[in-house]
Amino acid sequence: MTQETTGKPYSKADREELARTACSELMTYGLRDRRTRVKECIKKYLLRRQTAPEDLIFWPTGLLAAGLWEYRQLSLTGCGQEESVRAADGEQTGAAGTTVPAAEGDGISRSETVSQAEQALAAYYERWMKKGCPVYYLDDLLAGETLLSAYGEYRSSVRENAVVRADNVEACGKAVEKLADYVMHYPTDETGSFPYRAAQNNGYVFVDAIGLACPFLYRYGAVYNRTEAMELAVKQIVNFVAYGMDGSTGLPYHGYAMSDAYKYGIIGWGRAAGWLLRGMAGCMITEYGAGRLRNSYIRLVDAVLPYQHKEGYFSWQLQAMDGPADTSATGIICAALKQGIELHILTEPKYEQALQAGRNAVHRSVRGGQVYDCSGECEGFGQYPQRYGAYPWALGPALML
Repeated sequence: MTQETTGKPYSKADREELARTACSELMTYGLRDRRTRVKECIKKYLLRRQTAPEDLIFWPTGLLAAGLWEYRQLSLTGCGQEESVRAADGEQTGAAGTTVPAAEGDGISRSETVSQAEQALAAYYERWMKKGCPVYYLDDLLAGETLLSAYGEYRSSVRENAVVRADNVEACGKAVEKLADYVMHYPTDETGSFPYRAAQNNGYVFVDAIGLACPFLYRYGAVYNRTEAMELAVKQIVNFVAYGMDGSTGLPYHGYAMSDAYKYGIIGWGRAAGWLLRGMAGCMITEYGAGRLRNSYIRLVDAVLPYQHKEGYFSWQLQAMDGPADTSATGIICAALKQGIELHILTEPKYEQALQAGRNAVHRSVRGGQVYDCSGECEGFGQYPQRYGAYPWALGPALML
């Protein structure tokens, strides 16, 4: 289909405003206020009920961290939105295909907003490490992805960056290992796939985990030369393509269970397609993953793009062309397209056109440093609240574009 690619591109001021909002939400989103803490204590200690832990690196803030890291990378390499980080002049290639920007003292001046982003990222990870690096869910691996990128950058360049310094490099390394140990020992079903919430003993495999956990797991294997980690990450995707897709449309269901051979949720939930594409792109940073996943990734991209609106948005459910547009689905899908283009896997002009159209669409939903027209948090299979507003899962991907 023909996409509308006109529209004002992101300006530097727009991106800075988004980054400042992300810095604030990175340190505050999802934290419990005093009243909520009191209620949790009553439930736990008086009523003897199980309560969910306060997760300092749960996936919404992990997505903000990823967005801020990408904002920093693009800012320090001087890349515009239409340029690949890997094509920037003077780049240095780090471990596992990472790009190492110029460090302080190399003649690159940091803007006030970039410095604010670096300080927020450092404070975010230091707060978590001071608590002993608790890992509660597969979702937490998304925050680990940015930490690993920063740690890998330090290892390859032996230069301090926003997150990893000489005085905390050992602690950061231990934090990365703790995340890796969690996922490497995570329970699997009979095919080797991760049940999304293993403690619930229902065997449900959610597509969300592909985008949340697999990029960290694969990059960990690449950086540390742990082939088994790369294989485990790729296995999650290969299994989902085998058991979780709709044969007619080529789009993903929300999930499946091997125990009853059913697929669950709706076909073509917008964020489901985004999570799967994000996971695939994150596992193609070396030839092993690219060789295994390239064809499936391109097929999925080609199945998704016909549902892009002429204005550039994707709907909350891809096939619901007359339904509400969703900036989270649009942002996550387009961020995965961008990575595929940078990896030279998506080479046809139509992919760059789709990315530009999506980028312009997200920009039209930016107001006051927030990204609106974002669907609310999913509550489970078939539970997609039709609440639209400004949420981290639109803001983080917007910074990646």
